[in-house]
Amino acid sequence: MSNNINSADLGFENEIFAAADKLRGNIDAAEYKHVVLGLIFLKYISDSFEEKYNELVEEGSGFEEDRDEYIAENIFFVPEKARWDYIAKQATTPEIGKIIDEAMIIIEEENERLKGILPKNYARPELDKRRLGEVVDLFNNLKLKEQGNSKDILGRTYEYAIAQFAELEGKRAGEFYTPSSIVRTLVEILEPYEGRVYDPCCGAGGMFVQSANFVERHKGRVDNLSIFGQESNPNTWKLAQMNLAIHGLEGNLGQGAADTFFNDQHKNLKADFILANPPFNIKDWGGDKLTDDARWKYGTPPEGNANFAWIQHMISHLSPNGKIGLVLANGSLSAGGDEGKIRETIIKDDLIEAIISMPDKLFYSTGIPISLWIINKNKSQKGKTLFIDARNLGKMVTRAHRELSNEDIILIADTYRDFVNGKEVDQQGFTNVSDIKEIEANNFVLTPGRYVGLEELEYDGIPFEEKMEDLTSELSELLNESHRLEKEIREQLGGIGFEL
Repeated sequence: MSNNINSADLGFENEIFAAADKLRGNIDAAEYKHVVLGLIFLKYISDSFEEKYNELVEEGSGFEEDRDEYIAENIFFVPEKARWDYIAKQATTPEIGKIIDEAMIIIEEENERLKGILPKNYARPELDKRRLGEVVDLFNNLKLKEQGNSKDILGRTYEYAIAQFAELEGKRAGEFYTPSSIVRTLVEILEPYEGRVYDPCCGAGGMFVQSANFVERHKGRVDNLSIFGQESNPNTWKLAQMNLAIHGLEGNLGQGAADTFFNDQHKNLKADFILANPPFNIKDWGGDKLTDDARWKYGTPPEGNANFAWIQHMISHLSPNGKIGLVLANGSLSAGGDEGKIRETIIKDDLIEAIISMPDKLFYSTGIPISLWIINKNKSQKGKTLFIDARNLGKMVTRAHRELSNEDIILIADTYRDFVNGKEVDQQGFTNVSDIKEIEANNFVLTPGRYVGLEELEYDGIPFEEKMEDLTSELSELLNESHRLEKEIREQLGGIGFEL
């Protein structure tokens, strides 16, 4: 994925998505998503295969159809009738949907990792075959290689398309997509250079892709990351598998879609980094059937809200020096009852390293205000917690959606790093470092606004009396104008036989 996180900076991937967008017609966005992402994936693995195929042809040893030559380099083997060139030649035929379905089937047969993952419903009657053929044609004619590495472009396009579908689906998007500026903030804070990265509710796998991007940006080796994830929605689990594959990432996402609370597919995992955006405030999560679960070290989560079940599940999977970065609804910062008791116990165990209040409108799926929790099994600043109030950061990119800039993310991450390194970071209205005694004095509520205070206003050098004179003068002018308009309205109404 591109290092740029702001959608306004995206170029060619936007062009590709716009080309595919003409396929939508009357198809619901949730279905259309799998059609388009499947085509992007098919183009990606075909381009990857073709690149290696041409290399082998040039070598002249006759190994270009040898499946092992591709598997050895982690490239999917694409049989002849699944290659993009073959498909593109059939683009204008009524059978194009059937041809794509057959391509997906034989790719799965040749590549164990993709078994049961690829979409295979392009032949269905409601999918307009003329438009489908046009999209194949457009993908074929786009000069990907003129824009750089075609595989990189398609990888970025896959991520960009997921974001676009999140916007189209609105409230339904939360199950598969976390906005990239939130993910990037967590990744920049946790700095997962190497080790085991885990997401117990991984959606389409954005946390893993951004972690890998972080390693690449810092000249590390992505091979040093071990990826573990789990997802309960079968279609979303498939999207995550494709997302990893299109970015060249190996990962263990379990044997299939499964409920993390009832079927933990990584039971013995102790992760170095956990990054997650669990679904907010789930009421019907089955807590009544898990009351004696060993994961509830800090208290049994309430049956009516899964937030503190997610937190404790993640803590139970941490290595001795592990860190968690997760997204939670702000209610978790101050909830009372059983949730409040669990939060108090976690605080007293000195696990909460930082709490960051985020701006509103970052999500497509909800307007609920959210915060980032940074939990650390081995804090460098013992007994202290960093509070950051970042609610004023970011800018609106549409009337309904806000994004953090690179500068915003760097500011938050640098503030966290300075705190960890023992530097002074307190700034009225933005940051505060508090000890457990101060948090206890606030009834173990973790709302950053309680600790950072109000932002200091910069004195502009104009005396108060002078400001008041200007304001009263301006108010007087406005009142006079109001009286004049009122008089004019009365006269106009009187002229047509009405009185106020």
